[in-house]
Amino acid sequence: MFFPPSPAMNGSMTNPPLTVYYDGLCPLCSREIVHYRKKTVGDAVRFVDITDPTFDAAAHGLDARRVHRLMHVKVGDEVRVGLEAFIALWEAIPAYRRLGRLARLPGLHGLLALGYRAFAVIRPWLPRRKRPVCSAGTCDR
Repeated sequence: MFFPPSPAMNGSMTNPPLTVYYDGLCPLCSREIVHYRKKTVGDAVRFVDITDPTFDAAAHGLDARRVHRLMHVKVGDEVRVGLEAFIALWEAIPAYRRLGRLARLPGLHGLLALGYRAFAVIRPWLPRRKRPVCSAGTCDR
């Protein structure tokens, strides 16, 4: 599915907030999110760890099984999945807006979509972090 450029690309200050849902137990995913957090300006992007024990997919309007298989973001109330989720994230971060525009080019979009789908297939077999065990429930994340 192809989405038009977000308001962030047009310089609009009224663009809806972006929420990124990520797998905090995936080392590769977590490193990438740390990088994006550093590049994010202000409160334009909110990051939610879907592996947090308090996370409730239904409360966020998401399918619990699908959100664990594919990257999801919400732009306002609109859910974007897979490559479209990454493009929305890139468009929300000034340093990556150009990448978001490039990723929408028809030939490149198709290649990136194919690459993302391939990665999504192998990601469940990547090593996972272990959640710390806390008897007092006060572990730092």
